[in-house]
Amino acid sequence: MDINFLGFMPALLPVALSPGASFTLVMSGALAGGQRGLFRTLVGTALGIYTHAVLIGLGITAVLISSPETFAVLNVFGTAYLLWLGVMLIRNGIRANPGGFADAKHSVTLREAWIANVLNPKAIIFYLTVVSQFAGIQGGVCNYLTLASVHVVVMCIWLYAVSQTLIFSVKKANPTMLKKYVNIAGGMLLIVFSLHSLIP
Repeated sequence: MDINFLGFMPALLPVALSPGASFTLVMSGALAGGQRGLFRTLVGTALGIYTHAVLIGLGITAVLISSPETFAVLNVFGTAYLLWLGVMLIRNGIRANPGGFADAKHSVTLREAWIANVLNPKAIIFYLTVVSQFAGIQGGVCNYLTLASVHVVVMCIWLYAVSQTLIFSVKKANPTMLKKYVNIAGGMLLIVFSLHSLIP
């Protein structure tokens, strides 16, 4: 196994630590569903990362990218899905009530987090162009799953730490107002991220 871990970490950290669709979903999930919401979104995102690793390891991602029409369709579906999630978060933020976590109208599900990650064109390109450079000469599913595991660990530690800070802050702040602002801001960010993915 000739994986370049030392080169992979500097390439991974800016992507894993920067705010994006997964970051927004995890923060909203943690606020709306508490620890369970946090766990669901983290697991869904992790499964999405592993899905990318398997697809690129099997050569399926390269086939999809080689067809501009297929990738364009995937890009449209991914954008539409993130737009839908963004609208849902904004709607839930507007409808936020004083009931706290239990009265959340919608907490991001494991499946929604997984689909959002799998259909994210930027995640596809990242695994095809960046991760592939560190998977060794032979590559293979095993190597990609190993790198994906590093990605998942870094992502989970970072998002768990940030979400715990967010959940802890709810105890000191007005939970209704915090939920309202986080959901509305998160929804707007998802919409921005999704529209930005359409720009070549």
